Amino acid sequence: MSDNQNLLAEQRRALILEEVRRRGGARVNELTRRLSVSDMTVRRDLDALARQGMLEKVHGGAVPVGEPSAHEPGFEAKSALELSAKEDIALAAAQLVPPGSAIALAGGTTAYALAQQLVDVPDLTVVTNSVRVADVFYTAQRATASGGAGPRAGAATVVLTGGVRTPSDTLVGPVADAAIRSLHFDLLFLGVHGISVEAGLSTPNLAEAETNRHFMHSARRVVVIADHTKWGTVALSSFAPLEQVDVVVTDSGLTAEARERFAELPPELVVAGEPWQDAEGEE
Repeated sequence: MSDNQNLLAEQRRALILEEVRRRGGARVNELTRRLSVSDMTVRRDLDALARQGMLEKVHGGAVPVGEPSAHEPGFEAKSALELSAKEDIALAAAQLVPPGSAIALAGGTTAYALAQQLVDVPDLTVVTNSVRVADVFYTAQRATASGGAGPRAGAATVVLTGGVRTPSDTLVGPVADAAIRSLHFDLLFLGVHGISVEAGLSTPNLAEAETNRHFMHSARRVVVIADHTKWGTVALSSFAPLEQVDVVVTDSGLTAEARERFAELPPELVVAGEPWQDAEGEE
């Protein structure tokens, strides 16, 4: 096979890196077909990217460079990632929230996107340990009040737990745990750092793991909101197996392999933008 001369080496390597990161790994034979180049060219590109620390070579291909399991990115860093996927997930998850519900929104950028979709749902009671999520509802209420009409009828009642603030602007620790233990929710929407069949739900923050356990214990129904990049990621602390989850809402970037593995598990899988079956079996 002759090399594709239309792609500069830098362009080709950028495409390889994008593919590895998007899919969580790529095989040499897949990359040769996609780029219309020889095996030798792909292997040279992988060698170059590995020397730069951009990916890790494995037998037959490459995988993304693993982050330390205790690394916790800040809110701003995470908010710039997978924006369209999070918006799609938020739109799909919002359909699960009937007016008048008592819901909990745990921290994270996907929960933040969901909060923006829920500000007009009437008569919600929202419990959250996310400073950012609480601010979405407070800002909406202030905007209405500034028009001179007073608080909007049916505006959400928001309860922000206390606690110690994490890099992702989430409140955790004994104060947050005590507040959550005393409450009961119809629905919990839970963002995660990692989700896998073997390790379940995980986070790099030990205190956040404990707070999430309390959230799950206080909820009648647990909905995990996680974009496709979270699949196969395992952080420092696992806090629940997938068997304790009722619904997982993700985006269309989820691989066919992940879907097949997930089909064997109890949680209902909702892929944003695709048809799905509700609890009563109706599309």
